[in-house]
Amino acid sequence: MKYFKGAKIITEDKIVENHVFGFDKNISEITSENEFSKKNIPAVDARGLYIAPGLIDGHIHGSGGQDAMYATPEAIRTISTYVAKNGVTGFLGTTMTMSWDRVTKALDQIRESMKEELPGAQLLGAHIEGPFISSKFKGAQNEEYILNPEWDLIEPYKDIAKIIALAPELPGAIDFIQELKKHKIVASLGHTSATYEEAMKGIEAGVSHCTHLFNAMTGIHHRNAGAAVAALSSDINCELIADKIHVHYGLFEFIRKAKGADRINLITDCIEAGGMEDGKYALGGQAVFVKDGSARLEDGTLAGSILHLNEGVLNFFENTNIELHDAFKLSSLNLAKELGIDDRKGSLTVGKDADFCLIDKDFNVKATYVMGKCVYKCI
Repeated sequence: MKYFKGAKIITEDKIVENHVFGFDKNISEITSENEFSKKNIPAVDARGLYIAPGLIDGHIHGSGGQDAMYATPEAIRTISTYVAKNGVTGFLGTTMTMSWDRVTKALDQIRESMKEELPGAQLLGAHIEGPFISSKFKGAQNEEYILNPEWDLIEPYKDIAKIIALAPELPGAIDFIQELKKHKIVASLGHTSATYEEAMKGIEAGVSHCTHLFNAMTGIHHRNAGAAVAALSSDINCELIADKIHVHYGLFEFIRKAKGADRINLITDCIEAGGMEDGKYALGGQAVFVKDGSARLEDGTLAGSILHLNEGVLNFFENTNIELHDAFKLSSLNLAKELGIDDRKGSLTVGKDADFCLIDKDFNVKATYVMGKCVYKCI
């Protein structure tokens, strides 16, 4: 058993001060310092820091020079290690539009890696982003490999598939969405040319999530409401890449007011260049050029990001009126609820897994713990 004292503890609904945080594999207690002092047990002084819930990145392709599509144990271990530096304790390995054979190889590796104790963040499953997307809004994905959605393709991976992005206007999409809902797989509105009406039809069928809001979808126009309006005006969860590049920071407060603190998921959409120097990298077999904080194809199309999730939380917090404890829900508890794992992850509650990070006032990560084990630095 280990104890931290002096830190401010970010719980689901408030900031707790003057308490001791105790844990082994699970969070064992959050006790007032006065009460704890009676036990005469040593505790590590973490004064000046916050204890925050471990971040969960539900949309990340890669980091540290590796990508989930490389379909190797090394790729997953590298991503796991790199994201832990940013306070991430859990992530979904995210695939993209390439040949279906390449996608299934990546999914096979994700399944195998989920059985391992990884060196950093836990791999919680797969986010399949493509190939069931619109060619018009393909973004940085390869149009050559786009497919219409078919359940038979996904059925062998129903045990690990957690989120699947799709364009609801595609042939067979509505039946596909209903099948996903039946198997408790999150259907996500993404990379879509859907009209408002087509998007709402998908939501009525079971879409409960939106892939990187505003990016790669029909937007807002006063005479032609698109998929973004459907996402904002319904009760589905919306991903947001809060790097201030994919979406202008001036929209953050608008999104907060529209969705509230329970329906926003901060994600990175990070690619292999995350944590690396500027230069030439790859995404889905296409060349990506990283410069001045953004990743783009040669034609200037945004190609994922190099965002660290703790930075995304800070960006959103600094540019909205959100409370600090709610800002962390956007990167932890909200997705845990969608994935059905909030009974053990997503918030600092006694009995849950000891997944947490220690951060300073500027959200710099000083240590990250997964199931009570220090996976980045140690205090």
